[in-house]
Amino acid sequence: MPLLRYLLALACLTVGLGSAQGRTVTDAAGRRVEVPERIERVLAAGPPAAVLLYTLAPEKMIGWPRSPRPDEGAFLTPEAAALPSTGRLTGRGGTANVEAVLALKPDLIVDVGSTGATYASLADRVQAQTGIPYILLDGSFSKIPETYRTLGALIGAQAEGEALAAESEKILKAVAEAVAAAPPEQRPRVYYGRGPRGLETGLSGSINTEIIEAAGGRNVATAEGMGGLAGISPEQVLAWNPDVILLLDPAFAASLPTDPLWSGLKAVKNGKVYAAPVLPFGWVDAPPGVNRLIGLRWLAGLFFPDRFEEPLPEAVRGFYRLFYHVEPSPAQIEALLAATAPLAKPR
Repeated sequence: MPLLRYLLALACLTVGLGSAQGRTVTDAAGRRVEVPERIERVLAAGPPAAVLLYTLAPEKMIGWPRSPRPDEGAFLTPEAAALPSTGRLTGRGGTANVEAVLALKPDLIVDVGSTGATYASLADRVQAQTGIPYILLDGSFSKIPETYRTLGALIGAQAEGEALAAESEKILKAVAEAVAAAPPEQRPRVYYGRGPRGLETGLSGSINTEIIEAAGGRNVATAEGMGGLAGISPEQVLAWNPDVILLLDPAFAASLPTDPLWSGLKAVKNGKVYAAPVLPFGWVDAPPGVNRLIGLRWLAGLFFPDRFEEPLPEAVRGFYRLFYHVEPSPAQIEALLAATAPLAKPR
């Protein structure tokens, strides 16, 4: 790894002199945390952290917030797919408790995502209760390369962190250059619907929808102001009348052409409704982690199909090989991409 980048990664952590047993680091929330000199067992506090850790150092994982389903495990290494569920410490629906965390005997707890006061307070509380160092890392798109280098330097996976950071930079740069020249009128207005009825979305500044702007689209929900995830009424979606609709639930997406609440929308009439792939992790969200990088390439190609030379199947194969440590078969890639095809227009 280039010396300068290695030193920058270490600088991001501001490693102190400390004792022989540990180092003092400053995480992305500005918290000073003493961590062991050698880190072998890492607990992911939530799904974004689990994906980050799996891509970087699967051998250091001690489990998943939720055990992978068989269809998800088909895109993971057998060893990682067999890891147990450890519950989640952060986000909605936390299931881990202090006793469970202590029983796992991790050297380090890692969380990735928002570094705001709520998450910093949670990290402080869990660390105080367990005595286990807890690090917060920035989960935003622009920080992915830095986050890889930072965590790689921290847990002794510098080379792996640099390789993934470099590829992340390559993807982010390629997409940014491809969409930079697109004038506002060519940038599609996009609604991203989560949940079984597609009525939860991310507002302006939400980590769950930042992929839309990064891919060159315009999130219609920014009209509702700043915030995270929020419930939306069907009437509001009708008022927005987006050019493109992205959904997580493929069964619900397939029902839109015949659903009287949705069938009159421009996106539905024009066949611009897409169900985002979710294996082994969501391409658009679910979770809002480094897994979104391949979704970014897909979405940007969807919005601006003439601006990418590399065929999407090749991009998918390369991404899964490097980040997920498996090379999907042609049949698996075909099945993944079949989910990205636009849904039928109303008759």
